Amino acid sequence: MSIKPTDIRNIAVIGHSGEGKTTLCEAMLFNGGAIDRMGKVTDGTTVMDYDDLEKAKKSSVYASVAYLIWKGVKINLLDLPGFYDFEGERREGLTAAGGALLVIGANGSIPVGAESVVETCRRMHKPLVIFINGMDKDNADYVGTVRALRERYPGKIAPIQIPIMTGGKMTGFVNALQDKAYRFSSQGPQEIPIPDDMISQTEEMQYSLMETAAENDDGLLDKYFETGHLTREEAIHGIRKGIASINTVPVLAGSALQNRGVINLLNEIVRYMPTAEERSGVFATDLDLDQLVSVNCEEDAPFAAQVFKTVSDPYSGKLNYIKVFRGNLRSGMTVKNSKTGKEERIGQIYLLRGKKNELVTELTAGDIGAVNKLSETNTNDTLCDVSTNILFDPITFPKPTLSMAVFAEKKGEEEKLVAGLSKIAEEDYTFSFEKAETGELIIKGQGEVQLDLVGKKLKQRYGIGITLAEPKIAYKETIRSVANAEGKHKKQSGGHGQYGHCKIRFEPCEEEFVFEEEVVGGAVPKQYIPAVEKGLRECISKGPLAGYPVTGLKAVLTDGSYHDVDSSEMAFKLAAALAYKDGLKNASPVLLEPIVKLKVAVPNGYLGDVMGDINKRRGRIVGTSAEGETAIVTAEVPLAEITKYTTDLRGFTQGKGRFSIEPLRYEEVPYQIAEKIIASRAE
Repeated sequence: MSIKPTDIRNIAVIGHSGEGKTTLCEAMLFNGGAIDRMGKVTDGTTVMDYDDLEKAKKSSVYASVAYLIWKGVKINLLDLPGFYDFEGERREGLTAAGGALLVIGANGSIPVGAESVVETCRRMHKPLVIFINGMDKDNADYVGTVRALRERYPGKIAPIQIPIMTGGKMTGFVNALQDKAYRFSSQGPQEIPIPDDMISQTEEMQYSLMETAAENDDGLLDKYFETGHLTREEAIHGIRKGIASINTVPVLAGSALQNRGVINLLNEIVRYMPTAEERSGVFATDLDLDQLVSVNCEEDAPFAAQVFKTVSDPYSGKLNYIKVFRGNLRSGMTVKNSKTGKEERIGQIYLLRGKKNELVTELTAGDIGAVNKLSETNTNDTLCDVSTNILFDPITFPKPTLSMAVFAEKKGEEEKLVAGLSKIAEEDYTFSFEKAETGELIIKGQGEVQLDLVGKKLKQRYGIGITLAEPKIAYKETIRSVANAEGKHKKQSGGHGQYGHCKIRFEPCEEEFVFEEEVVGGAVPKQYIPAVEKGLRECISKGPLAGYPVTGLKAVLTDGSYHDVDSSEMAFKLAAALAYKDGLKNASPVLLEPIVKLKVAVPNGYLGDVMGDINKRRGRIVGTSAEGETAIVTAEVPLAEITKYTTDLRGFTQGKGRFSIEPLRYEEVPYQIAEKIIASRAE
């Protein structure tokens, strides 16, 4: 396939979960002749939701890619999951996209997830078009939905069509810019005269679109002020400029399930959304010159691409999804991974259409495809011509907000479990795992749905069953006062006996553990002093209250005695352990808990709810600030109180809240709570 950057549109299909994104992709692929018939999400037969886990869930969980050809233009569709837990997949897809198609239901309101993705698109400077779906449903509210959009995004929304409604359902539409009306039929949209009762409404929308177009171009603005009118071509030009600068968001409507309004949507994507060439000027770092350079979408320039997604399969191996920003990629080429400094030879190149990969020999500037079996290449890496050395900015992924302890169901599969988790972490940069201080293996992600999916992946791909549990809190113990203790280990069993005797002063300190000695007169010979320290270091892994590690302890060896024959290093180690056991009990031991810095971002209306909730969690508010319509709350909270904060915050903010945590310090646990923790450890 030979195609120019001017004839490529890379469109991310986004929106809240359940709004019909995958079904709309299916309808577009069908109209473009990419598939023979439309599949259904409920039947597990769609192109985009091809993974068995997606079929079982009946919802998208991965970013999927497929393409179609419409009027000589290649449209790469990136179907992105709408649920919060899969934010990483969304960011990967938006990085490769040149624009976004937001799908929302005709319910007279804006779904929470839609607001989130609009903000993401604006932040990433991605042109946006909105498709109001479900216009075939009873009581579909197009007018109310547009009103809600205009209230939420004043001055941005530009409806370019008016639905023709019959019996509460959309049966056609008037295209205000084209000044034409169409009726839906089994053969596609058929042109009809504009209904008499819609002429004035059409004229009103046309003037509104002229105003919108004029606001995006100084020349058009002058003409509009002078004449009060713009030609159709001028209006389209102004609206295209507004879309490209994120100042204008066109709105269309239809029914993905009934394949109504989809052909019009495809026409408008081709007409209004930026071409791959127009989405040029991406910045990268020239590593040789140590300076920023602008990478333009040029076919004749040295090759440069970024890996935006990686898929690992236990049977077919690793597949890297790439967006070509400059030049052409051909089979057999040797390219440089500028992140690792290593060279890779390109074998097979694919165009993507869901699960079906189409083998091609070349991928041109502006296009999206995939390459396989690159051993040294992963997500976020830059591939470039060996004569150049540029590096694209990495995709920023949200940090994990939920942690769970994971256990293999079968004993002896721990190593296999770690290997499987490593493969999953290569694919999903919002997921990680680690061995905790408590000894548990901890997996971290964006929420319960994502971590549950990790378990299903492990079972499906690697045959590993797991169980999840709330992770143990890494409590610690320390002392608050000074105590002196004596330890004497003496044993006779025939022959040489065992004898070790030491006196130790225990006191609080700022460091984890400090050992000193003040022995005079050789009461404890020099060769046995290291044994005393070693014995104490082995003991601090368990404190006197609940068996948690001890920190902030200073031990000073002050005195002792020895036996010329029976003393040994082991005897003094055991004597030190006896002194430790008695000494810490008398040094006012206390339980410590980890305190984290919690930073929460919510719409201003939820500020009071967040602050009240933090207070209930034994938290301390240390600051609040505002960034536009968003309130930022900074607090210090015990980690034990926010183990499920991801789920809780989503619940009382309708999914609009975001947060991050970072470790701060350890603090003493309140007495009543400490008693319960100690009692539970004794059971």
